[in-house]
Amino acid sequence: MAITSANQLELLQTAEAVAREKMIDPDLVIEAMEDSLARAAKSRYGSEMDIRVHIDRKTGNAGFTRARTVVEDDAVENYQAQLTVAQALPYFEPSRDGRTYWMRDGQKVEDFGGKPQPGDVFEEQVPPVDLGRIAAQSAKQVILQRVREAERDRQYEEFKDRIGSIINGVVKREEYGNIIVDVGRGEAILRRNEKIGRESYRPNDRIRTYVKDVRREARGPQIFLSRTDPQFMAELFKMEVPEIYDGVIEIKAVARDPGSRAKIAVISYDNSIDPVGACVGMRGSRVQAVVGELQGEKIDIIPWSDDQATFLVNALQPAEVAKVVFDEDATRIEVVVPDEQLSLAIGRRGQNVRLASQLTGLDIDILTEEEESKRRQAEFNARTKLFMDALDLDEFFAQLLVAEGFTNLEEVAYVDLDELLSIEGVDESTAEELQTRAREHLEAANKAALENARALGAEDSLIGFEGLTPQMVEALAKDDIKTLEEFATCADWELAGGWTTQDGQRVKDDGLLEPFNVSLEEAQNLVMTARVMLGWVDPTEMESAGETEAEGDEQEAGV
Repeated sequence: MAITSANQLELLQTAEAVAREKMIDPDLVIEAMEDSLARAAKSRYGSEMDIRVHIDRKTGNAGFTRARTVVEDDAVENYQAQLTVAQALPYFEPSRDGRTYWMRDGQKVEDFGGKPQPGDVFEEQVPPVDLGRIAAQSAKQVILQRVREAERDRQYEEFKDRIGSIINGVVKREEYGNIIVDVGRGEAILRRNEKIGRESYRPNDRIRTYVKDVRREARGPQIFLSRTDPQFMAELFKMEVPEIYDGVIEIKAVARDPGSRAKIAVISYDNSIDPVGACVGMRGSRVQAVVGELQGEKIDIIPWSDDQATFLVNALQPAEVAKVVFDEDATRIEVVVPDEQLSLAIGRRGQNVRLASQLTGLDIDILTEEEESKRRQAEFNARTKLFMDALDLDEFFAQLLVAEGFTNLEEVAYVDLDELLSIEGVDESTAEELQTRAREHLEAANKAALENARALGAEDSLIGFEGLTPQMVEALAKDDIKTLEEFATCADWELAGGWTTQDGQRVKDDGLLEPFNVSLEEAQNLVMTARVMLGWVDPTEMESAGETEAEGDEQEAGV
């Protein structure tokens, strides 16, 4: 394969043909040809030389040059491809025959004033090579490899922008339960755990899927499809409901039990349009189109509400809710339903409450009215007994305190005196006596806890740490956390508790300080303060991080 005038134009024609077939830029094919010819020329002129090839985009003429780059005197590593400034000076003049020229910043140097600079390139034309059979085969492999890489890059760039959208394809084959789908300009994979139920496909079946992820890998872009992703259903509704596509109605949340049941929360930004009715369509035409695509999956369409309690009541449909009770941090919620509605609220195998929890992002406890009544009575009795034993009160007076909203001794001991005086039948002397007894009991309990903590080995560094009560120190010491250093290594969730997901189920992690109502934020502040005291963390870094976080919160809030 010699580069002669007879086949110069064939280079351009071949590049154009390959580019059209692979749908890539012809320049990429020509650059691959240039690279392959340069590698083949090195086998003749020497691998140490920097041989470059340029193919004229109009004539197809391939020019071979030997390049030498100017470097600093102490930076020469390859004398065949590099020159010092002194060595380059004799060459730094105009070429009379045009066979040599200088390049600076990718451009030919026209003004030869001054002297060469590091980075300048001296190029000298060399005779073209006559490629033998082995060299030609090697050049062909290089071209094919470069074209293959360009095709992969093109596929990745095309499909990465389609993540989160629906795509139509044709089933090519099945491999170990995974479906290989032809999506036009590439192949994608629908894993068996991303299929709905037990649905099966045959070769050449048309299939509609959701593009879940596109990854760039060595063997080419990997396109991962899904039919179980909640957003697949959201995109189907967007295709069936023009109001969603136009932004008049917005899908706020989606929860699915693929192939069985799903819940979708929608809101309308036009008061004249009912979001639920629009999604259902005339005689259910719109929702039935989605149900048909999802293999008969039952869909509950729920109106979205900014009020969490209202939204939760809607999410638990078709069950009726009697009462909603939030806890302090509003991440866990109790729902009270009539006794006859319990099974409906929970659903088959807990499906209804599980989907409602996914939709609202809340952990939901469902109680019947009878269960809630029993629990509240038990709490009332427990607090009554606490006040009777700790404050030496009769049952009637202790019940009176509980009925007025007092839940623990700290509230009685340190509340404003006026709040106690507001209780019917309590005068100033009685209120003061109540607070005295409560404080004495707390002091005695603190003293006992402190003595127990010391007996367990708690050191003064932990005992004297501000923010930890004696009871907290005792609880930490029982878990073998006895020094400030050991406390500083704790994670916030170890102290405040939290939730983890195991085998698809949310599991509660009990925190060491959770019985003392320590929140996750408070636990984080305690641990970071300990680390600052020990010199593990720079306080200025904490401040700057806090300011950055606060600015981010303000931006999210629209401040």
